[in-house]
Amino acid sequence: MSIYKTGSANIICSDYPDPDIIRVDDAYYMVSTTMYFFPGCVILRSYNLLDWEFCSYVFDQLEDTPGQKLEDNRGVYGRGMWAACLRHHNNKFYVSFVANDTQKTYLYTADSITGPWTKSNIQGFYHDMSILFDDDGRVFVTHGNMNIHLIELKEDLSGPKENGIDKIIIQDIPEKVCLGYEGSHFYKINNKYYIFLIHFPNGKYRTQACFVSDKIEGPYIGQDVLCADYKNWNSGIAQGGIVQTPDHKWYGILFQDHGALGRMPVLVPVVFDENNFPVFGETTASPEEVTVLDNRPDYKYAPLYSNDFLNPAWQWNHYPNKKLVSVSSEKLCITTNKLVKNITQCANTYTQRVFTEHCEGSVFLNASNMKNGDFAGLCALESEYAFIGLTKENDQFYLVKATHTSKHSPWTMNVYDDEEPGIVEKRQVSSSSINLKIAFNLEKDVQQATLFYANDNSPFNQLGTPVPLRFTLDHFTGVRFGLFYYSTKESGGQIEFSVFKITIC
Repeated sequence: MSIYKTGSANIICSDYPDPDIIRVDDAYYMVSTTMYFFPGCVILRSYNLLDWEFCSYVFDQLEDTPGQKLEDNRGVYGRGMWAACLRHHNNKFYVSFVANDTQKTYLYTADSITGPWTKSNIQGFYHDMSILFDDDGRVFVTHGNMNIHLIELKEDLSGPKENGIDKIIIQDIPEKVCLGYEGSHFYKINNKYYIFLIHFPNGKYRTQACFVSDKIEGPYIGQDVLCADYKNWNSGIAQGGIVQTPDHKWYGILFQDHGALGRMPVLVPVVFDENNFPVFGETTASPEEVTVLDNRPDYKYAPLYSNDFLNPAWQWNHYPNKKLVSVSSEKLCITTNKLVKNITQCANTYTQRVFTEHCEGSVFLNASNMKNGDFAGLCALESEYAFIGLTKENDQFYLVKATHTSKHSPWTMNVYDDEEPGIVEKRQVSSSSINLKIAFNLEKDVQQATLFYANDNSPFNQLGTPVPLRFTLDHFTGVRFGLFYYSTKESGGQIEFSVFKITIC
């Protein structure tokens, strides 16, 4: 007997943008953008489309560049790997994506979804690409922004096929959109070719569109298929893949902007009308609850957040210098080897996504081996950050609260923070160890972090007023907990974090 489960359409209350999804047997796998966090290119697993857990990361390190290692104090914020395509063909898994800092297209292959993954490159640069393995053995990719290209690849996917198809098949109208068609997801269903895209028509939300053709080379006929808000966020749901369940139903996983929390995946039912055209949701609305077949009703999912420092919920902000860090399940030790001005420049920051609109994280900091001019603590990591921690001046320890507000528009990309943080609270303390906590309230009309501290086993005390947060395109990611340590005068100090605890409120 088939067992069904009903759950929230907002399947993950955290920053998992640009989802692509496949089903292999009774398991669903979803890949998401991780940009400048390492390990990178996260893949999640589910057996019912509602509950998800970590499955694997595709790579530990992408490239050995100063930017990706944050050695240049600028990094690759807002860049790195974007919008991966996940496919399973002839018993092999394929993940492909571009990195906007290296301007390369990457292809990873594996016999198992958990790896090991073999890395190669596809000649060319294919923004928001999607691969289609056609029934006749040919391979194609769609990609682009505003103009959507169709390119036939060599059989080994190493680059464009000589004398193969290479043409623009879909064009948006620049005067009518603030974001042209992009985010390709390419499928062949019942002998028809489907390309799903996102765009942002003037005066509307982010919008999901679909184009259909009887032939691979077109012509493609299309229209918008979902332009709807969800839970009054004044934000559309778009960009993602579709998948068929074992009971022959179709669902899309798209994302919606949720302010500082990031871009969250939303599950939307899909049906095909009498003309084989997809219809998302119900009368172009996105339902708040969805009922799906549960392929393994008794399966127990591991949560997507953790107190364990070795859990895959943790990622480094840029690729770490592993000679300077030591990580166990219970402790994180960091040593500095350079001088910087702020937390966006400092290497080896250990991060975890904020989960849900109401979330708290606390940690114990031992800074006894900190040097003068050093800062260490717990931050709300994004471009406009806030942190609470300890600093040392003239061999005295101080509790500090600091913030940073960008001088650029939130829509500005490829800019860098070279400013010292603004110290809003500073008080001398007698101990070199302290408990720190950040509590997030990321409701639509609040969007803030509140910072706390505690000595020994005493209750937490709030330090100052809550700090406003917002999503900006220079980082292009949702806010995270970050455990950081940096030097401004003399490198070589060491600190230790322990007893991290995340609480969903």
